Amino acid sequence: MIRISLPDGSTLEQPRGASILEVASSIGPRLAEATVCAVVNGTLRDIRETLAEDCTLTLVTTGEPQALETLRHTTTHIMAQAVKRLYPGAKLGIGPAIEEGFYYDFDVAEPFTEEDLERITAEMVRIIEADLPIVRKELPKPEARALLESQGEPYKVELVDDLEDETVSFFEQGDFTDLCRGPHLGSTGQVKPAAMKLLSVAGAYWRGDETRPMLQRIYGTVWEKAKELEAYLWRREEAEKRDHRRIGKELDLFSIHEEGGAGLVCFHPKGARLKRTIEEFWYDEHDRGGYEIVSTPHIGKADLWSISGHLDFYRENMYSPMDIDGVDYYIKPMNCPYQILIYKTRVHSYRELPLRWAELGTVYRYERSGVLHGLLRVRGFTIDDAHIICRPDQVEDEIRGVYAFSLGMLEAFGFDAFDVYLSTRPHEGKAVGEPERWKQAETALREALEDRGLPYRIDEGGGAFYGPKIDIKVKDLLGRSWQCTTIQFDFNLPERFDMTYVGEDGQEHRPYVVHRALLGSIERFIGCLIEQYAGAFPVWLAPVQATVIPIADRHTEYARTVEARLRSAGIRAVVDGSSERMNAKIRNAQLQKIPYMLVVGDREADAGAVAVRLRTEEDLGAKPLDEVVGLVRRVIDGKSLELT
Repeated sequence: MIRISLPDGSTLEQPRGASILEVASSIGPRLAEATVCAVVNGTLRDIRETLAEDCTLTLVTTGEPQALETLRHTTTHIMAQAVKRLYPGAKLGIGPAIEEGFYYDFDVAEPFTEEDLERITAEMVRIIEADLPIVRKELPKPEARALLESQGEPYKVELVDDLEDETVSFFEQGDFTDLCRGPHLGSTGQVKPAAMKLLSVAGAYWRGDETRPMLQRIYGTVWEKAKELEAYLWRREEAEKRDHRRIGKELDLFSIHEEGGAGLVCFHPKGARLKRTIEEFWYDEHDRGGYEIVSTPHIGKADLWSISGHLDFYRENMYSPMDIDGVDYYIKPMNCPYQILIYKTRVHSYRELPLRWAELGTVYRYERSGVLHGLLRVRGFTIDDAHIICRPDQVEDEIRGVYAFSLGMLEAFGFDAFDVYLSTRPHEGKAVGEPERWKQAETALREALEDRGLPYRIDEGGGAFYGPKIDIKVKDLLGRSWQCTTIQFDFNLPERFDMTYVGEDGQEHRPYVVHRALLGSIERFIGCLIEQYAGAFPVWLAPVQATVIPIADRHTEYARTVEARLRSAGIRAVVDGSSERMNAKIRNAQLQKIPYMLVVGDREADAGAVAVRLRTEEDLGAKPLDEVVGLVRRVIDGKSLELT
């Protein structure tokens, strides 16, 4: 018999070799019917798998996130089965569930077309309507390899060769068998055709390697209910309208050039103005928050990256070294080591701590060309790094402070919904640092989260080997999560660089180091802001806050006077001196998402006024110039999301 621990604290005894479904049935028939998969000792498992030893078991039922993942995984197999029926020569790659959908990679003679997707969808519906039982099988690795070779599946053979397991699992449904860990639904009929849709086709290198064959990747989505699919398709359509790459081009914010290098961003004047506004706010807030600003070099000797561990653990993300006077130098992938070197320049007393050092440092990391994506995935970017160096008795207060500081900064940009995660000490493998320090660090992180009252999820054992962390993702208007803040304890660098301070007892002690990136990559954060606001930024962020529109050429001189008055008040203003008619100028300003259009003609010039129109198409009429300046300044200073 084996002992099974359940989430409510109770335990069950079951025969060794009982399946997860049999365990669910022993608890109750209704539960067994609703069970989709299970989490065994933290790992997602198929309900047909057997249990061979004592374990902790959580049954996953319909409606939970892992159940949706299982539904999507099953749908990938249905799609692959349909493709193999329609295109027998197709070779199978991989087909995982992903966030909000799934994909499968195929090696086919000709690229798939929209008409092909329609045919594949129709065949998928037939497979679903057949309600084929899904059967799990295990084979010894040599037999699994022989089976896949006989099926003419070279990519699957390669996957089997890379497995360390002695046995390999397959899932079979009707005339289709696929190599897979699972989990899967009980039958194909549990997928609802009305809640399923194939979306697009893209090229994808096998295993992400540009030197390997280019496969055809079919993306799709599936949900438990048809109305959930409808809601997703609306979000998808809205997201396309907000695509930061398209809006960035339309608003003349940034560009990326093949001649300059993929993943390397050029900010145009308006984009650079937006970036500078974010950075100036960042500097002001850090000044008020008790941080000191540092600045470090862009390259460093190989010795530095060896001490920090980057050459051992991060080399594949670093660019090739440069030979300078016979010594290898690397362009920096992270800012951390240099800030530690600054600390090491002299002896520090316990009275000096905490030290809060922050930097907007540009780093360079290798990314495969296939994953580069506008501002969201680049090769050169600026990170708002900070390191808090403190005594053990200061940890709790510093973590509370940095957590509140982070949320306050994000809220200033208009974000008010967050996904928060706490990752704790890894269960397996080595973890740097004493267990007592891990425990204190995790306690400080938990208490900071609970003090703020925001819900959070715990990723038990999900921390890095060098320390626990908090991750904060902002949720945009479409409900999408964007990674921004990381608050990470680092027990690794203090050890590697032998960081110390002199305590009250006159002895050397090891400080705590908390690494914190608040906005994360500034480039990615700008991409997030573009999509959050669809380019219609809050006034304080808008690259151009007001455009002055003279009705005729004779009004240009007064328009320049208005522009000068606005600029003297710190308002970013321009004059549209083009030959376009007034209505065309207004339309152009609206397309450029400029918050205020100030029209001036004879009456406005005589009265020292401007006629105010908003980008939201409201006409506020003529108002004294000083009143408008005051209005715009109040909106800017209050960082309001409104225009009035």
